[in-house]
Amino acid sequence: MAPLSLSAVRASDAAALTIADVAAVLGVDVRTVSKGIEAGTIPSVRLGRRVLIPREKFLALWTADPAPEGDR
Repeated sequence: MAPLSLSAVRASDAAALTIADVAAVLGVDVRTVSKGIEAGTIPSVRLGRRVLIPREKFLALWTADPAPEGDR
């Protein structure tokens, strides 16, 4: 199975990504993503024991023309 790519995430209709999905897209360890979530640099939602990253908010981090801080 090929690693998940940013273009595949853009084409997906999933509402959220897992920490492992985001780590695969970014090419980093899952612990790096977890630290980004803890630091508040990666948006997340906790559902019980699961932590999910809203797909649209994740993609907004990688747009060419991000919204100003007050508009997010």
